[in-house]
Amino acid sequence: MSKDILTIGGRSFSSRLFTGTGKYGDDSVIPDVCEASGSEVITVALRRVDLESTTGNVMDFIPKHMQLLPNTSGARTADEAVRIARLARAMGCGDWIKIEVISDNRYLLPDGYETVKATEILAKEGFVVLPYVNADLYVAKALADAGAAAVMPLGAPIGTNRGLKTREMVRILIEEIDLPIVVDAGIGRPSEACEAMEMGADAVLVNTAIATAADPVMMARAFGRAVRAGREAFLSGPGAKRVLASASSPLTGFLGGAGA
Repeated sequence: MSKDILTIGGRSFSSRLFTGTGKYGDDSVIPDVCEASGSEVITVALRRVDLESTTGNVMDFIPKHMQLLPNTSGARTADEAVRIARLARAMGCGDWIKIEVISDNRYLLPDGYETVKATEILAKEGFVVLPYVNADLYVAKALADAGAAAVMPLGAPIGTNRGLKTREMVRILIEEIDLPIVVDAGIGRPSEACEAMEMGADAVLVNTAIATAADPVMMARAFGRAVRAGREAFLSGPGAKRVLASASSPLTGFLGGAGA
């Protein structure tokens, strides 16, 4: 297979697995998780970043070669998300930003309307905007028009490990949206990440499933392999599904014919 590169915001990546920094029992495991997974993009909630802290700063554990993707976790409106993004840039966290605007406390579902508003403002300011949204075609189209660099539809409510519950809606986004589709949230098993990639997703972001595993490093390695397997399966062009059986070898011409 020729070299398969994912390009977002002018940067190229060989890995299609994005990882996160939340929920680890000990943040010191993060470098090993990154190495085992092969991930090159990592998200971090800006509210967890304290550059002036001398101890316990999660940024100390993020490998320098990785693309930092600060997120606006905690924002309940577009204005709050924009303020957090500008703060991240001022703190030296770069121009990449994952927009999360959530005012629903029960299911933590993203607010598509407010997310589009924030995306439009930040894209005009030169940010590379990756918005986290429900798998909704109209919202995704609005995000594309607003200047998003990718669209990140959820697979299931965030942190649930319930898998790819939105697969049909994600499939439609893959078909209809001319931007990278990064499936985010809800992926709980490597097989589910593999399925998303087999469908044609451009990447997946996995945090909870790795961070809460009994062995996060081993799980990170499993996710890295699953994402590569799913991508290769997609590129290989899977055979068509059939209703009726189709023999793998001829049924006639052996031992005097089919009735022998």
